[in-house]
Amino acid sequence: MAGKQEVEIKFRVQDLASLRRRLRTAGFREITRPTLESNTLFDNVLGGLADRGEVLRIRRYGKRWTLTHKSRGQSAKHKVRTEMEMEIPDGETLATILGALGYQPSFRYEKVRSEWTDGKGHVVLDETPIGDFGEIEGTPAWIDRTAKKLGLVVADYITSSYMALFFAWKRRTNHPAREMTWKAITGKTKR
Repeated sequence: MAGKQEVEIKFRVQDLASLRRRLRTAGFREITRPTLESNTLFDNVLGGLADRGEVLRIRRYGKRWTLTHKSRGQSAKHKVRTEMEMEIPDGETLATILGALGYQPSFRYEKVRSEWTDGKGHVVLDETPIGDFGEIEGTPAWIDRTAKKLGLVVADYITSSYMALFFAWKRRTNHPAREMTWKAITGKTKR
């Protein structure tokens, strides 16, 4: 099956307002205002997808639903993996169908995401219950040029998934949450 190559890095954000100013100065424009995004990863009972380094995800971003499959990634300086994604009309019904086929929710995570572009690639800003992050997605050379414009160095690059970042955060904080949602971490929902 063919899909697009996704090349990206994440980075920690200390000051979202300052980063938004730097993006504007670098010629980026916001194409999606901060919008709640809810993600559910699915796997079979044996964890077969996770064991192979694959992701099967239903995402709700505002009112839009998508189904995504990601292949095992290669992480070096940048994270590279094949991604296939399609818009779906009803994520809840698809989740029921996946359940009937033996796939169950394995991890949930939320963030408030805004999307930015300069016409050549994308930068997203993610407010999450465990801190704020950015992602830069494009060609490797464009990622590195953009990172430099934003004041980042290669040591700032993160190639871990949000699930891996969550479990590292849990180990550091001893927090009892089992998922990266506002309700599980703060006791309140985010709108």
